[in-house]
This record gives sequence, C-alpha cells and structure tokens, in this order.
Amino acid sequence: MGFRPTMEQAVELLRKYNKSEALIRHAFHVSCVMGHFSEIFGEDKEKWEIIGLLHDIDYEMYPNEHCVKASEIMKEAGYDDDWIHSVVCHAYGLSSEVAPESYMEKLLYTIDELTGLVYATSLMRPSKSTLDLESKSVLKKYKNPNFAAGVNRGVIENGLKLIDKELEYIIDETIKGMRKYES
Repeated sequence: MGFRPTMEQAVELLRKYNKSEALIRHAFHVSCVMGHFSEIFGEDKEKWEIIGLLHDIDYEMYPNEHCVKASEIMKEAGYDDDWIHSVVCHAYGLSSEVAPESYMEKLLYTIDELTGLVYATSLMRPSKSTLDLESKSVLKKYKNPNFAAGVNRGVIENGLKLIDKELEYIIDETIKGMRKYES
C-alpha cells in the first residue's frame, strides 16, 4: 500500500478544485453516506469517506472531462490506482467506461444520484433538514420523475441490482448517513 491520505488532505484537494458550495456540500453528503455504509459492512471508514468526498473532484472545473481529470488530479496527488479506480467508476456509463467492481464502488455508484434526491426532498420540508426526513417521503418523490428531474433514477436502479438491495433500504440508510453531515 502506498500513499494513505488523511481526510484533511482530501478536503484540501477537494477545495483546490471546487469553489461551489453546492458541489462541496454534495461531496460531504456522499462522504458521510459512504462512511455510514462502511460502518454497516465493517469496512475501512476513512477510505470509504475519502473516496465519497473526492468522487466529483473534477466536475466543477472539467465537466466535459469528468472522471478523466479526476484520475489525473488524484494520480498527481499520489493516490493509489485502486482509490482512483473507485472514484472513476462512480460515473460508469455516463462519463466513464470503468465499471464498478468492489462492493464499495457499486455502492458509490448507487448512492451518488440518490443523495441529490434525498437532499432535494429535505429542502421541501419546513425544517429543510434530513434530521426529520423519512424514507417514505423520499420514495414518494422518487416516483415522481418531474421532481429533481436531474437525478438519474436509472443509475440508482442499476446500482440497486449491482448491490442486491431494495430501494427503500438504500434510501433509509442514505438518509441516516446524510444526517451525520447535519449533526
């Protein structure tokens, strides 16, 4: 094993390439959800969180080269190839032809879009928070293709097949992970 980044180093790298608070918030949402799932499955929490944090590192500056530039940025920063692979494959079939292989990668692929839907649903609540959000509210919004129309539900559904989990379970656990960002 080579370079092992700290969360602080990953945040610094993220902020070097991202100024949009919306993209930074999304990165932290995905990071928290990945950390939450790592605890469920007994995996390396910091690694899962960092990969979640950096998954869109290149998106703001290089939207037309998404994942290609991420690979270059991470390689230049000293990240190992397996970490880079995990980031690049999250956009499989969209802007990357690198398929997710590990369970962590398949999970990242699945929850990336879902965090956007959960966040959009939370903004509809009086509290504007996930702290009192229930999965049934998200599921209802999920079924309405006009709500958060930019969320690719096909990616979520493909991901569910890859990880062999039900939508309601993934929504529920994604909400729990996102709550960690707010607390």
